[in-house]
Amino acid sequence: MCGIVSMAARPGHSVDVNVLRRMGQTLVHRGPDGEGEHNAGGVGFYHRRLAIIDIAGGRQPMAADGAVLVYNGEIYNYLELRDALRKQGHVFTTESDTEVLLRSYLEHGLDCLLDLNGMFAFVLHDTRRGRLIAARDHFGIKPLYYCVTESAVLLASEIKALLVHPEVRGRVDELGLQDYLTFQYVLGERTLFEGIHEVPPGQYLVVDLATGALTLTRYWEPSFRVDTHHTEEYFIDKLRWLLEDTVSRQLRSDVPLGTYLSGGMDSSIVSILAARSYPEPLRCFTGAFCEGPEFDESPYAREVAKACGARLELIHPTQEEFIDLLPRLIYSMDQPAAGPGLFPQYVVSRLAAGQVKVCLGGQGGDEIFGGYARYVIAYLEQAIKGAMFGTTEEGEHIVSLASILPNLSYLKRYVPMLRRFWHEELFEPMDRRYFRLLDRSEGAMELLSPDFRARYDREAVFARFARVFNHPDTQSYYNKMTHYDMLTGLPALLQVEDRVSMAVSLESRVPLLDRRIAELVASMPPAMKFRGGEMKYILKRAAGPLLPASILERKDKMGFPVPLHLWARGKAGDFFRDVLLSRVCRERGLFDLPAVESLLDQEEPFGRRLWGLLNLELWHRRFIDGTGGA
Repeated sequence: MCGIVSMAARPGHSVDVNVLRRMGQTLVHRGPDGEGEHNAGGVGFYHRRLAIIDIAGGRQPMAADGAVLVYNGEIYNYLELRDALRKQGHVFTTESDTEVLLRSYLEHGLDCLLDLNGMFAFVLHDTRRGRLIAARDHFGIKPLYYCVTESAVLLASEIKALLVHPEVRGRVDELGLQDYLTFQYVLGERTLFEGIHEVPPGQYLVVDLATGALTLTRYWEPSFRVDTHHTEEYFIDKLRWLLEDTVSRQLRSDVPLGTYLSGGMDSSIVSILAARSYPEPLRCFTGAFCEGPEFDESPYAREVAKACGARLELIHPTQEEFIDLLPRLIYSMDQPAAGPGLFPQYVVSRLAAGQVKVCLGGQGGDEIFGGYARYVIAYLEQAIKGAMFGTTEEGEHIVSLASILPNLSYLKRYVPMLRRFWHEELFEPMDRRYFRLLDRSEGAMELLSPDFRARYDREAVFARFARVFNHPDTQSYYNKMTHYDMLTGLPALLQVEDRVSMAVSLESRVPLLDRRIAELVASMPPAMKFRGGEMKYILKRAAGPLLPASILERKDKMGFPVPLHLWARGKAGDFFRDVLLSRVCRERGLFDLPAVESLLDQEEPFGRRLWGLLNLELWHRRFIDGTGGA
């Protein structure tokens, strides 16, 4: 893993090397093992390196035959690509995947992206063609942001590096703010900073250095064209092989490696497969809260670790640590996070970083395999509607009322969500209903000031949502939901994954986010993937034999819940009040402070309203006011 900064001078301007270096110094945590620079032809690079593959070699920027590369990530099929390139006449001087990526571009141009299997963000200066290329991996595992100023096109691994440039100001993007208060993430390439964008997952940006023109192009997205020719057993066998292969590839490392193990299905599969292939007892890391069994999955993690002969390291985050760390985590994140799991993820990553340099986890399994309870809720309504009216919007009955009944026990923890979902507008079109399931503004709008409520345009937010949700290739409700989550919610979760690991100089790998797996699952008939409304049905069929029965049969999915509502009434209450009821917060005029004060004593268990407000206020202080410190 690494940190990269790039400055491409616009016509009539030049690279300011001193500014470039100051920008790069904000990313030392991403690459404590070395640094490098490039400045030629109106392009400047600064690189911080975390050495994982070919520790002695692989230094960056790396140059060959008129191309200069700075890169953050891992290409997991680099050995196979290197063998093919050698047959095509390329001579390698390092053992690194960086050189494989560079020479792949020299051989294939931008088509090299079609061959990559991995997580990556890179910027490449093609001196012969007079262009700068910035590309991001298929899912957005590795970050890359850009902005255009009067003098330069700027790119960086983290937004904080861009904000160092004297022509960049930290200003709130109003539409991004409305998105965040609706979903707790921002849609599309927009960020919460005006004028700062992300290179979207599966896309590349080309900067014409002669004119300064920018072109953004999509090179990949999963196709949801359904394969009706193959049997369920065929898909299960192929998926099982891919799971084994992707974990095996992602064990490639020249430094110590471990796994995150929550005790859920996804991390358990990754840990068990990794333990089978790792040459020594695998080290697994988890966390739990002491506030009660509803905040503690560690018994499940222990069972998995015992089953695969791994060593489990357990840590208990505390509210005192939460108070101390949250302002610093806001700085690490750059933008408000999607949920309070950010805090325990950081604490577990810090624990892991003391023993290993690479950690594999189960992130992405819910989006690829359909692991969210809201999918069951959505189809329960569809099944009722179909039973009442004898119709279906999808052309076929993927889930019937009779078939979904055995899986309703998954919804025990989601009764509040059911109440909100069915409070009004039953049987709306699919896009309206899923928007309602995702919309976190209901119940939160009264916490915002009358001025903000007057500006908030829910229909405009819905229109931005609908453009993603109503993709022409996704005919079924199930495919529309999972496709939307893969393109929007998943990058927000991956932002957390990246930042909490990079903050402690730890590389985080996510084997379930292999594009081959995503493509295979996307091609499966929806009724096969979601048989009877059972979450992760096809993953259970493929990986079930690996798992202890208690993991396979779990119906109490937790997702690392944080006892925020208990802390608000305990020792942390003063901290919450100091932040949310302060003079600074009052003068900002974003919140309705009497309503916020009531929330401090009334936040629901597992609620996110308090978290969203804390994030937003601390983010304003650090990045907009500039008073929060690092």
